[in-house]
Amino acid sequence: MIRHLKNEEIERDKWDECIADAFNGNVYGFSWYLDIVSPGWEALVEDDYLRVFPLPIKQKLNIVYSMQPYFTQQLGVYSRLALNTDEVALFLQAIPAIFRFIDLNMNVFSRAQADSWKVIEMANYELDLIPDYESLREGYSQNVRRNLKKSAESNLSLVKNVRPEEVVTLFRENRGKQFGHLRNEQYAVLLRLIYAGIHKGIAQVWGVYDAHNELCAGVVWLFSHQEAIFLFSGLSETGRSNGAMPFLVDNFIREHAGRQLTLDFEGSNDEGLARFYGGFGSEKVSYCRIVINRLPLWLRASLSVWRKARNIF
Repeated sequence: MIRHLKNEEIERDKWDECIADAFNGNVYGFSWYLDIVSPGWEALVEDDYLRVFPLPIKQKLNIVYSMQPYFTQQLGVYSRLALNTDEVALFLQAIPAIFRFIDLNMNVFSRAQADSWKVIEMANYELDLIPDYESLREGYSQNVRRNLKKSAESNLSLVKNVRPEEVVTLFRENRGKQFGHLRNEQYAVLLRLIYAGIHKGIAQVWGVYDAHNELCAGVVWLFSHQEAIFLFSGLSETGRSNGAMPFLVDNFIREHAGRQLTLDFEGSNDEGLARFYGGFGSEKVSYCRIVINRLPLWLRASLSVWRKARNIF
């Protein structure tokens, strides 16, 4: 039986045991992660936490809705047992009627077929690090190889314990200026996530410094379920010109090659980012985004305009 639980009704120990044991578990599903990115989140739970489905919850204009939180690529149904599309559909059908709008990314193994909801295919990029470094390097594109040659001539240095604020600031002062939807509130959430990960021993912050000892690239890595997630990055124009990011990623691959680990680039439908991630020999892996719109017809059009204008949800 699938039950809907309010936040205070969720048994955190049982929940986290399910996420840890699930064949499709990931770091985004742990209760501590959800507490940071979506305070007050609710859940659907089958039997004694055999399968679980987190429901981020928000409310605007007296409308309760569930949207994918920032810095959380994939959620969906997590299961200790095999999972098929019919079982996923049962969870989607069990989302309470109070949720008038749902827009969530499912995990790779939590697939759904179009039914009473819209299914959108999303792209991720993953690189299996089991082969040795030389074998992995053979999969690099010519563009990545050129950038690595450029970085070798730029006197770059790698540091593995950069302060999270430095990488966040690097992003905000460069690419972040193009993303008006990321405000102080979201950056504060990101920093809480990173520091929580560091405290739990699963987060690392790597940075690249140029010949003038200026930070020009940085990446936040999260380790969980035999995956290393490329959670967040920052890159300056200097770093872009001297190949700092390929240098950083190549060093990560070199250090972790030959291990039972998957490098998860948190891929993108953006062609430029996809080309960069794919340049390291990673493979495209699809997951689905589910949209369920239960709003009355008269409200759908006006809310669509409102969302675009205000970035509400």
